[in-house]
Amino acid sequence: MLSLIQRVTSASVTVDDAVVGAIGPGLLALVAVEPGDTDALIQRMAERLLGYRVFEDASGRMNRSLADIGGGLLLVSQFTLAADTRSGMRASFTTAAPPDEARRGFDRLVEVCRQRHPPGVETGRFGAHMVVSLVNDGPVTFLLRP
Repeated sequence: MLSLIQRVTSASVTVDDAVVGAIGPGLLALVAVEPGDTDALIQRMAERLLGYRVFEDASGRMNRSLADIGGGLLLVSQFTLAADTRSGMRASFTTAAPPDEARRGFDRLVEVCRQRHPPGVETGRFGAHMVVSLVNDGPVTFLLRP
């Protein structure tokens, strides 16, 4: 499992011209599930998403987490993040989990994050064509692995 996180002032996901998820200040996480991701890895990813220190403290240093600030979390499934791009001119997706496994892993991550983050967790729509809009704050972007 891997997540590309971006610190945002706002972010939203639209499917068929309808907003299905939106947050104010917080984190947008594009999430890819890989074959064999275990519940332990999913739990660890949730811990990292909520605890990774990307928000500024009073001194202007990135010392505060999403849990610390009570910000929103927008989780968006994105299998292309797991693509193998090491050779050729077209990505291979053999490193991404098959759709049923990916859905189970992503849904479990959403469930765990919602249990641990009362301020709120929004999502896109798994498998849909989504339009993701965001205002990256910083810009601050990190690739997380469990």
